[in-house]
Amino acid sequence: MLKVTFLLAILTSILILTGYAIGSYFGNPIGAIEISLFMAGLMNFLTYFYSDRIVLMMTGAKLVSPKEHPKLHRIVERVANLANIPKPKVAIIDSTAPNAFATGRGPGKSVVAVTKGLLTLLDEDEVEAVIGHEVAHIKNRDVLISTIAATIAGAISYLAYVGRWGLYLGAGEDRRRSESAIALILAAILAPIAALIVQFAISRGREYLADELGAKITRKPLDLASALIKISQAKRVGLTVKSNPAISHLWIINPLKRGTIEELFSTHPPVEKRVERLRRIAREMGIYVM
Repeated sequence: MLKVTFLLAILTSILILTGYAIGSYFGNPIGAIEISLFMAGLMNFLTYFYSDRIVLMMTGAKLVSPKEHPKLHRIVERVANLANIPKPKVAIIDSTAPNAFATGRGPGKSVVAVTKGLLTLLDEDEVEAVIGHEVAHIKNRDVLISTIAATIAGAISYLAYVGRWGLYLGAGEDRRRSESAIALILAAILAPIAALIVQFAISRGREYLADELGAKITRKPLDLASALIKISQAKRVGLTVKSNPAISHLWIINPLKRGTIEELFSTHPPVEKRVERLRRIAREMGIYVM
C-alpha cells in the first residue's frame, strides 16, 4: 500500500505541475492549480459513489438474480464467504469472449461481472478461481484505487488538451517565446504520458496481488493459471470483449489488442509471468505442479 500511496502522490504532483504550467502561461498559476485540484476532487467524488453504475452501463453488464443464474451465485457466495466479505452483486455480459471484472468502491458495495463466454469456456473450478481473483480486488479495494488513479490521469490529459489549445489560440508571439510557453509545451506533451505510465504501474501491481490473494482464498492457483491461459488464447484468435479503453484495467485480462511498444503502457502484466507466479504459489501451498 505504501508503493500505491507513493504512486498516487506522483500522479497528484503531475496534476498540480500541469495546472501550474497552464496557469503560468495565462498569468494565474495559483488559480490553475486550484481548478486542477477541484477537478480531481469532483471526479473522484463522482467515481467513488457511482463507479459501479457507470462501469456496468459502459460494458452492458446486467445484474442477475440467483433464480436466473443459481450456479454462478453459489460460486460468488462461496468465494465471498471464504474471503470474509459480503457477497457482491452478480452481473452477466452478453459476449462470447471470456473475461470478467469487479467494480464498486469496496466490500459491501461491489459487483462481480462475467461474460457468457467465460461461463461457457471455463469449467467450474476455473470460474471459481476467476471469481476469487475478482473478490481479491474487492477485498483489497483495488477497484477504488484504480478508479482514483484513472480519474487523476484523465484530469491530467484534459488539462494537457486545454494547454495545447491555449498554445494555438490563447496568446501572442511574446508569450509563445517565453519560458512559460516552453514549460507548457513540455507539460502538454509529457504529463499525459507520465500519468499513464504511473497509472498502469499501479494497475499491474494490483493484478499480481489479486492473483496471489485470489489463489489463496480459493486454494486453486493452478485453476486460475489455466483460466488465464484460456482467456488469453481466446483473445489471440479474436474473441475479445468490446471495451472502452478507460476501463480496460478492470478486466482480468486486458481486452484491447496491443503491440510490443504498447507493453510499456499495458494495464496488466504478461500472462506468462502471472502463470509462472501462480505455479510458484501452488508449490508454496503444497500443491503438486507438473
